[in-house]
Amino acid sequence: MTENRGGRPSLNIVTTAGLLVGAYVVLLYAVEIVDVATSEHLERNGVHPRSLDGLDGILFAPLLHDNWAHLIGNTVPLLALGFLLGLSGVRTWLQVTATVWLVGGAGVWLIGSSGTNHIGASGIVFGWLTYLIVRGVFNRSLGQILVGLGVLVIYGSVLWGVLPGRPGVSWEGHLFGAVGGALAAWLLASRTPRRPA
Repeated sequence: MTENRGGRPSLNIVTTAGLLVGAYVVLLYAVEIVDVATSEHLERNGVHPRSLDGLDGILFAPLLHDNWAHLIGNTVPLLALGFLLGLSGVRTWLQVTATVWLVGGAGVWLIGSSGTNHIGASGIVFGWLTYLIVRGVFNRSLGQILVGLGVLVIYGSVLWGVLPGRPGVSWEGHLFGAVGGALAAWLLASRTPRRPA
């Protein structure tokens, strides 16, 4: 993260983080508008577990939502967590998002219930959340650990969503989104050895 002399993120990084996550959320709303205008044909293109026709859903599912309530429910955590992630820079934001996107979709395709259609950005939410919580441990960064604890206090209760429970909710998407976030934190961790104190 680029910082100014006072240790705070620079205005440029803050603006970029806002633009990154803002553009993603605007895209989600644009896709939902098109979906509604086409009698909800788009949302059929989610992940269909273990179906060859459902493989392309890995690419499309995080852009699609069942209805406006589904999208609105994801919007606030997407904005908050995506912004925090964006403070780490464009490259990190893209790498983490791509890892979560692909691992989440592939995991759903492998273990999801046959005959189901998995859509929604909540897997991205769970991935970003998990990444922000655990990255400080892998990076051995006290500042990142403190941010992670703050995120855990605010959003940690949603992590129960990785367990089966509510009908119609893709716990598999939540679980593998979280796995993708943890994997991204491990893969992107600084490997620079620390000098002994």
